[in-house]
Amino acid sequence: MADEQKKTTKKADAAKASGEKAEAKKAAKKDDAKASKSGSKKPTAKKEAKGAKKPAAKKEAKKDSKAKGKEKKAEGKAKKAPAKKAKKTPAKPPAPPVVKAKARYVRIAPRKARLIADQVRGMDIESARALLQFSPRGAAHPIHKLINSAAANAENNHDLVGDEMRVSSITVDEGPTLRRFRPRAMGRATPINKRTSHIAVALTPVED
Repeated sequence: MADEQKKTTKKADAAKASGEKAEAKKAAKKDDAKASKSGSKKPTAKKEAKGAKKPAAKKEAKKDSKAKGKEKKAEGKAKKAPAKKAKKTPAKPPAPPVVKAKARYVRIAPRKARLIADQVRGMDIESARALLQFSPRGAAHPIHKLINSAAANAENNHDLVGDEMRVSSITVDEGPTLRRFRPRAMGRATPINKRTSHIAVALTPVED
């Protein structure tokens, strides 16, 4: 009987010990689960805090960069503005006055009038008058009259001295052609083209 009681007590002790071990394991598991939950929550909170901080920091950095860019642009414009003003400051000398005169439908061929115009171009008015007065060509007379007319325009319209001018430019353009016919032998007719010219003169004061 004593042996049987000892066996039963040993079995009870072993069962108690195993039950205590199982409870200890369950308690340890619960503690581990709580710790894991609390640990998982903490990093998420940290991450959220970091995520909330990062966009704000990025926005502030962007604002600072934009403000710096605007300041740099303003400085660049302020630097460029004086350079543009400096370029505009040098004023050009006033252009000399130009006195013009025209003679249209002059009854002379432009090819013949250009020979005299090329001689007179660029000359002062006194030497041009002398050349035209003694020239044997037929175009010298209308060109001489035109230069005198331009000198009179300078005196009356622009308050300039007519004798102190020079022929800056003279051009001869072709005008309308008058078509005529001449009777010939055996009832025939030959055409005659009577050409006309448009002559333009421009005078400027002689530079000292």
